[in-house]
Amino acid sequence: MKTTAAQTTASHAAASEINRLYAEVQRLTVASHESLHGALAAAWQAGQLLLAEKKRVLRRMGGGAWLLWLEQNFQGAPRTAQKYMKLARSVDNVAFLRGLSLRQAYLRLGIATEPKERTGSAHVSKLPAHVRFAGKLVVALRSDQQHGRISPEQAEAYRRDLRPLYGLLRPLFENSPANLSTSSLTNKLEP
Repeated sequence: MKTTAAQTTASHAAASEINRLYAEVQRLTVASHESLHGALAAAWQAGQLLLAEKKRVLRRMGGGAWLLWLEQNFQGAPRTAQKYMKLARSVDNVAFLRGLSLRQAYLRLGIATEPKERTGSAHVSKLPAHVRFAGKLVVALRSDQQHGRISPEQAEAYRRDLRPLYGLLRPLFENSPANLSTSSLTNKLEP
């Protein structure tokens, strides 16, 4: 099958466009990495300045004045200022975190972050209190077991002991007609 001049020209045009787009991807990738590092460096520098200012405010005006100073002088949320200061305290040189987004740096350094807002998606409701509490207990038990503070047998015994309590507490946190009264809960917990 012979290729015509038109097919060859179309093929060259497609290859040219593909290579142009490839070069654009490369350029934007470099720019993206530079932007990520720029944001990280700016947050780190802001954290350094916030730490110095906090020290000055605390020395001159006392402990309660810091939040007031933040409200009056910092355009971001107090939580953001906290994260910037933790970032600044955590690393001496922000170059150590090159290539990471601010959120990735926070995660790597163990700085707590809030989940991103899900603006276009369906509302995700908060877990019920009894589920969050049970989750915290499980995490604590796993941590204690992993760090050798309790044996696997002790951890399993705790889980067995907590299952009935979880079953009794669950109705208290749910909006169901089967809610237990305090006296019935006390009667069920007593041996």
